[in-house]
Amino acid sequence: MSKSSKKKQPKAAPVEESTEVAQPGQDESVGKVAYKPKTPEERKKAHVEGIIKTAVAAMLGIVAGILATMVYDAGTDTRWYAVLIIVAGFAYYIQRIIFPLIKIDTKEFGFKDWFYVEFIVIDFCLVTWTLLLN
Repeated sequence: MSKSSKKKQPKAAPVEESTEVAQPGQDESVGKVAYKPKTPEERKKAHVEGIIKTAVAAMLGIVAGILATMVYDAGTDTRWYAVLIIVAGFAYYIQRIIFPLIKIDTKEFGFKDWFYVEFIVIDFCLVTWTLLLN
C-alpha cells in the first residue's frame, strides 16, 4: 500500500454523557435545547423583517449624520464620541416607537438585535457626517 492511499482518520471526540439526572415528573431532556425548524413562510417573514430593520436603522443614521453636520459642523468644539452616544440614545427610543408602527415586535428583540441596529445607526451617521464634511 502506498503512503498516499493511507489516510489518517480523524479521531472521534469522546462522547460525554450528561451527569444530570431527571427528577420525577421532570422532562427527560434536561439541559437540551429543542430546535424547531422554521417553515418557509416563517423564514420569509424573518428575512423581510431583517431587511426592514436594517433599512430603518440606515435611514435614522443618515438623518442623524445630516443633523450632526448642521448642528456641529466639523465637531471641533465638541467631543465626537458624546455626539455618538446622544445619537445612539435617541435612535434607540425612536426605533422603539417606529418598529411597532410597522408591525415589528420589539419584545422579541434580544441584545444582539439591538446592538446590530444601533451599530448600523452609528455607522451610517459617521459615514454621512464624514461625507458631508468633505
